[in-house]
Amino acid sequence: MTSERQQLIDERLRAALTISELVIEDESHQHAGHAGAEAGGSHFRVRVVSPDFAGHNRIQRHRLVYQAVGDAMRTDIIHMLSISAATPDEAADTGSN
Repeated sequence: MTSERQQLIDERLRAALTISELVIEDESHQHAGHAGAEAGGSHFRVRVVSPDFAGHNRIQRHRLVYQAVGDAMRTDIIHMLSISAATPDEAADTGSN
Protein backbone atom coordinates (compact mmCIF):
# COMPACT_ATOMS: atom_id res chain seq x y z
CA MET A 1 0.00 0.00 0.00
CA THR A 2 1.40 3.36 -0.98
CA SER A 3 1.01 6.21 1.47
CA GLU A 4 0.34 9.83 0.54
CA ARG A 5 3.92 10.61 1.53
CA GLN A 6 5.30 7.91 -0.75
CA GLN A 7 3.10 9.25 -3.55
CA LEU A 8 4.44 12.77 -2.96
CA ILE A 9 8.05 11.54 -3.14
CA ASP A 10 7.26 9.56 -6.30
CA GLU A 11 5.58 12.50 -8.04
CA ARG A 12 8.35 14.95 -7.19
CA LEU A 13 11.17 12.64 -8.26
CA ARG A 14 9.42 11.77 -11.54
CA ALA A 15 8.83 15.47 -12.24
CA ALA A 16 12.50 16.36 -11.69
CA LEU A 17 14.37 13.34 -13.06
CA THR A 18 14.18 10.84 -15.90
CA ILE A 19 13.40 7.68 -13.93
CA SER A 20 14.41 4.19 -15.06
CA GLU A 21 13.59 2.62 -11.71
CA LEU A 22 12.14 3.98 -8.50
CA VAL A 23 11.48 2.10 -5.27
CA ILE A 24 10.23 3.93 -2.19
CA GLU A 25 10.09 2.05 1.10
CA ASP A 26 8.49 3.41 4.25
CA GLU A 27 10.76 2.48 7.15
CA SER A 28 8.95 4.60 9.75
CA HIS A 29 8.02 1.54 11.80
CA GLN A 30 11.74 0.92 12.43
CA HIS A 31 12.05 4.32 14.11
CA ALA A 32 9.19 4.20 16.60
CA GLY A 33 9.99 6.43 19.55
CA HIS A 34 12.57 8.44 17.59
CA ALA A 35 12.16 12.20 17.95
CA GLY A 36 11.46 12.73 14.24
CA ALA A 37 8.87 9.96 14.20
CA GLU A 38 7.16 11.38 17.27
CA ALA A 39 6.87 14.77 15.54
CA GLY A 40 5.01 13.11 12.66
CA GLY A 41 7.87 12.87 10.16
CA SER A 42 8.49 9.66 8.32
CA HIS A 43 11.57 7.66 7.41
CA PHE A 44 11.93 6.52 3.81
CA ARG A 45 14.47 4.60 1.75
CA VAL A 46 14.55 5.38 -1.96
CA ARG A 47 16.33 3.60 -4.79
CA VAL A 48 16.49 5.84 -7.83
CA VAL A 49 17.94 4.78 -11.15
CA SER A 50 18.24 7.64 -13.62
CA PRO A 51 20.41 8.53 -16.60
CA ASP A 52 20.42 12.07 -15.15
CA PHE A 53 22.98 10.86 -12.58
CA ALA A 54 25.66 10.27 -15.24
CA GLY A 55 28.71 12.41 -14.59
CA HIS A 56 27.62 13.21 -11.03
CA ASN A 57 29.30 11.92 -7.89
CA ARG A 58 27.35 10.48 -4.96
CA ILE A 59 26.91 13.82 -3.16
CA GLN A 60 25.71 15.55 -6.34
CA ARG A 61 23.21 12.73 -6.96
CA HIS A 62 21.85 13.03 -3.44
CA ARG A 63 21.52 16.79 -3.88
CA LEU A 64 19.46 16.22 -7.04
CA VAL A 65 17.14 13.94 -5.07
CA TYR A 66 16.86 16.37 -2.14
CA GLN A 67 16.17 19.26 -4.53
CA ALA A 68 13.40 17.23 -6.17
CA VAL A 69 11.77 16.36 -2.85
CA GLY A 70 12.12 20.00 -1.83
CA ASP A 71 10.18 21.48 1.04
CA ALA A 72 8.86 18.08 2.18
CA MET A 73 12.26 17.61 3.86
CA ARG A 74 11.89 20.89 5.75
CA THR A 75 8.47 20.06 7.16
CA ASP A 76 7.12 17.12 9.14
CA ILE A 77 6.28 15.19 5.95
CA ILE A 78 9.70 13.52 5.69
CA HIS A 79 12.10 13.27 8.60
CA MET A 80 14.75 11.01 7.03
CA LEU A 81 15.51 9.94 3.49
CA SER A 82 18.03 7.19 2.79
CA ILE A 83 19.11 7.37 -0.85
CA SER A 84 20.57 4.88 -3.30
CA ALA A 85 21.17 6.64 -6.63
CA ALA A 86 22.58 4.96 -9.74
CA THR A 87 22.69 5.32 -13.49
CA PRO A 88 21.04 2.55 -15.55
CA ASP A 89 24.49 1.17 -16.50
CA GLU A 90 25.58 1.05 -12.85
CA ALA A 91 22.35 -0.64 -11.83
CA ALA A 92 22.75 -3.23 -14.60
CA ASP A 93 26.39 -3.90 -13.65
CA THR A 94 25.70 -4.46 -9.96
CA GLY A 95 22.10 -5.56 -9.96
CA SER A 96 21.57 -2.94 -7.27
CA ASN A 97 23.25 0.08 -5.73
